[in-house]
Amino acid sequence: MIAELRRRAYLSAMQVASWLPRVELPFAAPSRPELLQPQTEPEVQSAPVEVASVAPAVAPEPVPQATPRPTIEVPRPSAASKVFAKPETKTEPEEAPVVEAKPVTPPPRFALQLLRAGDCALLVELATGEPFQSRDPSYLLLKDLLRAAGLPDAPQQVGDGSPIRWPLLTRGNLDQGPDAARDYVQGVLAGQLEAEPCRCLWLIGLPAVRFAGEADEDAYNRELQVEGLGAAWALPSLELLMDEPQRKAELWRAMRRVMPRWRPGA
Repeated sequence: MIAELRRRAYLSAMQVASWLPRVELPFAAPSRPELLQPQTEPEVQSAPVEVASVAPAVAPEPVPQATPRPTIEVPRPSAASKVFAKPETKTEPEEAPVVEAKPVTPPPRFALQLLRAGDCALLVELATGEPFQSRDPSYLLLKDLLRAAGLPDAPQQVGDGSPIRWPLLTRGNLDQGPDAARDYVQGVLAGQLEAEPCRCLWLIGLPAVRFAGEADEDAYNRELQVEGLGAAWALPSLELLMDEPQRKAELWRAMRRVMPRWRPGA
């Protein structure tokens, strides 16, 4: 319910002079009798008031005047300065050095058999990669060399008789280059010779000379002194001696020079 004072305030705000409800309002004050009589109000003609919307006058913005720029005098080079001026040198960018990729060399492949004959150890190249058989021509030639050297012609296998093979792995990132092969072969020989020393180590074949004696084919029929292994003798491979029989004469002469190592009275 709207209070009486608030209702009258609403009516005066809406410019309603009199107001009568259609029905009796509950709790409303009784209407005054004079308000129930119709009243005629004189018509008052009010002149229309024209409201002109006048836009506020906007004062023009002052145009900023360009301030004069200060003049800077640039000294011009004289003729004398042009004569002594150093010529400009253009520095070209340095090109990055071209790094040539080193060719990847495949790991060496060989199989060596370690044998024992008297006071000598024999590191022999296996051309087929398999241990010697009793009727192999290369094995028969080895027996002839041992007899000529005054050593037992039935060499014995050292350890379990397994050949020393390289490379160790067919796959993987393990370094299996020539240096690693040399360290491996010399390590195996050092362990075997420490357990059973010998007077002279025969290196038969290029892989034995290269990876155990750290020499090349130029060292054939010569004595070598290998650190950690002692005295060694470099020989051509058994297959090379069979293919080139003329090498046997030079081998015999070299054997007579080296023989005192395992036969002091020879």
